[in-house]
Order: sequence, then structure tokens, then C-alpha cells
Amino acid sequence: MIIYNLLADKKRYGELRKLIPGITEKMLIQQLRQLEEDRLITRQVKPVVPPHVEYSLTTEGKELAPIMEAMYVWAKKYNQ
Repeated sequence: MIIYNLLADKKRYGELRKLIPGITEKMLIQQLRQLEEDRLITRQVKPVVPPHVEYSLTTEGKELAPIMEAMYVWAKKYNQ
């Protein structure tokens, strides 16, 4: 869900939290850290008060777009 939501554009932490209903703060943080470690997303901290953090897909993360689209089409087909 995180990768799917970042396909269109970069997002702030709060935006991701709203876009993924039911995810706990702890789980979202863990997933973001893992995706960053796997080099699928980048985390950019802007030096403002309060801190402004944006997440975006890396080149490798963007390569997942066709796979995500195929999964979306498949899910729509079988989950009517």
C-alpha cells in the first residue's frame, strides 16, 4: 500500500497514514524503514519547524509500477 500510494507523487508521513486506514503508527514506521533499507523509497527531511519529512520512490521503487498496476487489475477482476 505504501508503494502504491507513492506511485503518483511524494507524500508526507501524515498523508500516508490517512491513505492507509487501519495501519498502526508502529507498523507504518517499521514498513517505511524497511522500504528505505531495501532502497525502494527515500526519506527527505526538510529543515523547518516542525520537521517536514517527505517519502518518495527511488528509481528501483518506480520500476514496481507495472507490477502494482497488474495486481490492481487482478484484484478488481476477482473481488467484485
